Amino acid sequence: MRESTGAGRFAPSPTGELHVGNLRTAILAWLFARSTDRRFLLRIEDLDRVRAGAEQAQLRELMALGLTWDSPLTRQSDDGHRYVRALENLRHAGMLYECFCTRRDIADASSAPHAVPGIYPGTCRDLGEAERARLRLAKPPALRLRSGVDTWTIIDELNGNYAGSVDDFVVRRNDGVPSYNLAVVVDDAAAGIDQVVRGYDLLSSSPRQAYLGELLGLPTPRYVHVPLALNPDGRRLAKRDGAVTLEDLASQGLDASQVRDVILGSLGLPTASLADALVAFDPSNLPRAPWIVSPSRLSSTGMPSVTPNR
Repeated sequence: MRESTGAGRFAPSPTGELHVGNLRTAILAWLFARSTDRRFLLRIEDLDRVRAGAEQAQLRELMALGLTWDSPLTRQSDDGHRYVRALENLRHAGMLYECFCTRRDIADASSAPHAVPGIYPGTCRDLGEAERARLRLAKPPALRLRSGVDTWTIIDELNGNYAGSVDDFVVRRNDGVPSYNLAVVVDDAAAGIDQVVRGYDLLSSSPRQAYLGELLGLPTPRYVHVPLALNPDGRRLAKRDGAVTLEDLASQGLDASQVRDVILGSLGLPTASLADALVAFDPSNLPRAPWIVSPSRLSSTGMPSVTPNR
């Protein structure tokens, strides 16, 4: 259905080559955007670790599959003023506080009786100014959101209503770098992105992001969290699993178009071209189970052995 003039996106981190699971998500993001008349944008999420040459390699990989985007790519590192402005808005609203906890502190607190695993217990929420001043002498603080809710519900096109925990999550790390949860919300809104297609592993973070966007007065995008690619042991696919990147597969005689066809086949779509896949694309027919990839075994056609579970 043609329904929007907004935008979808793919937003890789430049930490290395993309594997077939990443590329499958990129193709799905492109298909979802194009099938709804949305622009398709590319953003490089480079606030954290960056490996030299990784951005250029990822661009080559995406283009080799035939993916195109509608504007020059953007980089998070170019938009620092937006994060500062968002943090100032939250600060003025009394929604931030300094946190001096280490990961060990949080882990120890999470193991205490009645603690909820993975939820920040609010250790630094009500520290007095004198105590904060003393702690600042030892190390700079992170900034946490003073959340006013315990849960927030989003609507996901593939997964339905999803209610997730919202704790006092970090919005700026103690090294001054904005957190992923803050940056992604600010970036998507600034680019007019109203459709977020990404891996299922990020579903649990979406309620935090939607709630943060609400506090900042930003629109909530339509979420689509797609199934992950897993190795035969049921773990999330990684480059250490073997020949799972375009470069590695090319060394085994599989070119980019063949890898694209494997990915499209795993989605139950025609494999002749992205254009043909787009014509046949229907989200209601997409597999809901993870894609099991066995890169170490080649089928009789020379393709990696894959199982498109439904």
